[in-house]
Amino acid sequence: MREFFAGSVARCVELQLAASVGTVTDAKAWLDDHANTVDVLLTDLGLPDGSGLEVIRHATRLNPACEALVISMFGDEDNVLASIEAGALGYIHKDSTPDDIAQTILDMRAGASPISPMIARRVLSKYQSDRRRNNRALAPVVQAYPAIKNEANAGGDTMPQRDLLSPREQEVLALIARGFSYTEIARLADLSVHTVQTHIKNLYGKLSVHSKSEAVFEATRMGLLSRHD
Repeated sequence: MREFFAGSVARCVELQLAASVGTVTDAKAWLDDHANTVDVLLTDLGLPDGSGLEVIRHATRLNPACEALVISMFGDEDNVLASIEAGALGYIHKDSTPDDIAQTILDMRAGASPISPMIARRVLSKYQSDRRRNNRALAPVVQAYPAIKNEANAGGDTMPQRDLLSPREQEVLALIARGFSYTEIARLADLSVHTVQTHIKNLYGKLSVHSKSEAVFEATRMGLLSRHD
């Protein structure tokens, strides 16, 4: 499987295969070498000497702009959510592996978050179930303290939220909301694509999201995006 993926990347003129290893130990050793750089990490979770989650955390700690894509036989919600929390931007089940993984990587670099339909359905079901449970638990609290909520809204808590983002992050967020790609944002903001990716990575962290659509939704909810953005 690893050779299949490596061959797909190697044949793509828009990508360069940086390395192909089979263990957590080898991956960490390669990443620790300052002569090596990587923009995309493709990993399984079940490795002979540990979990691919260790590799994701290690890679993103060394290079926050590194984008991780998981391809694994583990399709349960816990593993998927753990991967996302570790920094993965995509999760594909091995049963639905694309014929051309290189195109999937290019799509991810363009802003997509590839995920197998089966896994997406499971995660959404879990999210909806958790949300319903949380709403039931919070209902008595909301009813008991309506005045406090109204006072907070009347005080206009949007401005402190805006301080959450730097001016550049706010600019990038507004361009994301308008549907521009990484390359288009870089051109419009007079930045390198790498810098744009770093800003977006920081945005995801501050907003606790994992995709551009989630970032726009959460930013709108928090008052970080006006209707004119």
